[in-house]
Amino acid sequence: MIMNKKGTILITGGTGSFGKSFARHLLKKKSFKKIIILSRDELKQHEMKNEKIFKENYKTMRYFIGDIRERDRLINAFNKVDYIIHAAALKQVDTAEYNPFEFIKTNIQGTENVIQAAVANSVKKVVALSTDKAVSPINLYGATKLCADKLVISANNMFGDQKISFSLVRYGNVVASRGSIIPILIKNKNKKEIELTDKYMTRFNITLEKAVELVMLALKNSKKGEIYVPKMKSYRLIDLAKTIAPKANFKFTGIRPGEKIHEEIISETESLNIQEKKDYFIISTLERARKKNKNKLFSYKSNTNKKFLSSSELKNIIKKLYNDNTL
Repeated sequence: MIMNKKGTILITGGTGSFGKSFARHLLKKKSFKKIIILSRDELKQHEMKNEKIFKENYKTMRYFIGDIRERDRLINAFNKVDYIIHAAALKQVDTAEYNPFEFIKTNIQGTENVIQAAVANSVKKVVALSTDKAVSPINLYGATKLCADKLVISANNMFGDQKISFSLVRYGNVVASRGSIIPILIKNKNKKEIELTDKYMTRFNITLEKAVELVMLALKNSKKGEIYVPKMKSYRLIDLAKTIAPKANFKFTGIRPGEKIHEEIISETESLNIQEKKDYFIISTLERARKKNKNKLFSYKSNTNKKFLSSSELKNIIKKLYNDNTL
């Protein structure tokens, strides 16, 4: 499907870290005639409107208050929209364990509402954002994202007679996004003692720029039911902490409710239907697993990843993000 640059694109959760970065990218590339931001928070929308790039492109931007839990609002908001990037979600792992029904309402029922409203408005393409925590989930957040992913992929079968495609982009922790570990460590770097969860913990790492590039790739090239997964480096939590706060002592408190020590972003079963590209993988979810798989079965995990970020790489990432030369 050729992307129509004269068309309209809507981003759910558009005032989040990803949504704003994606909107900036679209404006710089002059990718669409109209960009719609849908989110619940009027203050964040107000702050976004006042950023220089969005101010300068006010004729291109639209801001809708709305919650993906409300299907009627989405049906109205998606009117004459060509493409949807579904980024809205509740994401905090430990919060999900104590507020399960709220996460189900937003991540599962909200995604169903996005699908139904997109179909009702004859949207051309929906690309939804997933997470490594949806693979072999052990926590409520991961389970809700797995359900949401299944809804998105299954929509291709349910509405296969219509000219609409649904695909996913799945990636790991975004560097320095809201609520992530780097801003917390930066805030506490001068303390004598810093609390960490587990000294053996590993995570995948991706920058917002790389996440945006991957979503653009999926938006341009996806057909139906693919999951785009970037090739990423991993990092060890203890290496990250020592890079930011080399003089601190670290107290290990144990993993939080629902937390994994290591993340997995491609399961062994999924590797049956995978295409490997230079910088990413494509999982073809609507195909049957090949009887004679030419590729060796594998799982893509943060602890067994062949590529880890070195201390110097971690230092350079943080310096670039925070303009901090004290590290």
